Amino acid sequence: MAISDLPQHQTLMRNLAKPDAWPDGSGVPRLIQTHISSVVLAGACAYKVKKPLDLGFLDFSTLEKRHEACRQEVRLNSRLAPELYLGVVPITGSAEQPSVDGDGEPIDWAVQMRRFDPAAVLDQCPQRIDDSLIDRLAADIAGFHRNAEVAPEDYGSPAAVAAAVDDNIRQIRARRSAERAQLDQLADWLAGQQERLAPLLAARQAQGHIRECHGDLHLNNIVLIDGRPVIFDGIEFNPQLRYIDVLSDLAFLTMDLARLGRPDQAYRLLDRYLAVTGDFAGLPLLRLYEVYRAMVRAKVAAIHAGERNLGADEREHIVALLRRYLRVATRLTREPSPALVITHGVSGAGKSTASDLLVAELSAIRVRSDVERKRLAAGGGSVNAADLYGEGMTTRTYDRLYALAAGIIDAGYVAVVDATFLDARQRHRFAGLAAERAVPFAILACQAPPAELARRVGARSRGGWDVSDADGAVVARQLAAEGALDSQEQAAAVVVSPEQPLDVEQLCARLWG
Repeated sequence: MAISDLPQHQTLMRNLAKPDAWPDGSGVPRLIQTHISSVVLAGACAYKVKKPLDLGFLDFSTLEKRHEACRQEVRLNSRLAPELYLGVVPITGSAEQPSVDGDGEPIDWAVQMRRFDPAAVLDQCPQRIDDSLIDRLAADIAGFHRNAEVAPEDYGSPAAVAAAVDDNIRQIRARRSAERAQLDQLADWLAGQQERLAPLLAARQAQGHIRECHGDLHLNNIVLIDGRPVIFDGIEFNPQLRYIDVLSDLAFLTMDLARLGRPDQAYRLLDRYLAVTGDFAGLPLLRLYEVYRAMVRAKVAAIHAGERNLGADEREHIVALLRRYLRVATRLTREPSPALVITHGVSGAGKSTASDLLVAELSAIRVRSDVERKRLAAGGGSVNAADLYGEGMTTRTYDRLYALAAGIIDAGYVAVVDATFLDARQRHRFAGLAAERAVPFAILACQAPPAELARRVGARSRGGWDVSDADGAVVARQLAAEGALDSQEQAAAVVVSPEQPLDVEQLCARLWG
């Protein structure tokens, strides 16, 4: 008889967690519970069995629905973690004497996965989150989003986003009266943001940014395998929750990094992702999506905290996690402090190194002339090396940098523009943008002796690791064209050189006093 309710499911899992359920010598199995699944670890594999629940946003209430959900889980997660997802296997026999992948009529179904060390999940080993890991994640996620299926037109509308946001509030309110005042404040902020951003939400849908994403991209769903981050456990149970804006998918991870106290890595991830995708137009939605994602995790904790079989210590831990996510959501609703920082200096003077530091230290959004120049060239067909740095392409590049900087400021972020800015007219133009937007303005004046410039550019060219194609000849032309900052610009400048590393506190004083 098919499993049809939670008591039967619990009986089944208790018996699957007994050694005699595994005659193949898999050893002593281990049982792990989530709010929607039970997982048995046996030998080299893990077997995930879905609980017979109907929570509104998911429905596993029948054997057929659980079987289909298992099939979808393997299909979807094989896109990012094919080495982990081995297939779908039947559970036969009875709840009292179950058999995995045996003969007979299935009473339930399980997703069979390769077993991994739970201590290698990033949420459990945050000390292993470093720059190289974040860079790898950004590249993997950007490539995944680029290749993901564009959603059918009935997904990702402003109404669909509103329904998902409202479901979080409703589910938490139904379970947590103690947080009612905080929930009311968050609900008001979310409603205001959705109304203000409805045209952009609709535009994102029309432009194909709603795709079949992961849907649950937080630190507890990324595991290190052979030192490489592997993303697993995407959403299979509700297409509304996976056919979403790609930036909503990314926002789950940037939010969770912030929850962990690593905004530096959150913005590094965003910086690397945007460098690949160029999806700056969606930035006004990022805070809305991050708050929404924090509320998703709070909802999951609220559901989990309400389970009857929890011990007092475990329940207290879950409630503390719920409150932590609500604090993250509240912090993200605070008024932003946008600003504009531009660099000045020839190739090899240290602009990219300095601007990279600002991404982490100021939670800034960076745009780089070398990246955008090549993006423009790729969009306009083949461009030879000479034309890439010619006057026409340079003008187009600065026009794009200006438009991107304006959009970043308007979205409420610190904009950092990494370019040579040798032409005083361009510097004055960007200073005018800051004045027009009434935001603080500063210049990173990057300098290095000619011998050091030659060494850096040569090493970069030989290594092939930097996006810039500038060589010694380009640097020589830049040095000939470089003009000194005028007195007004010098008042807004912070000097960066081999002898004088970037002083972030000095820069903050220039910007905000």
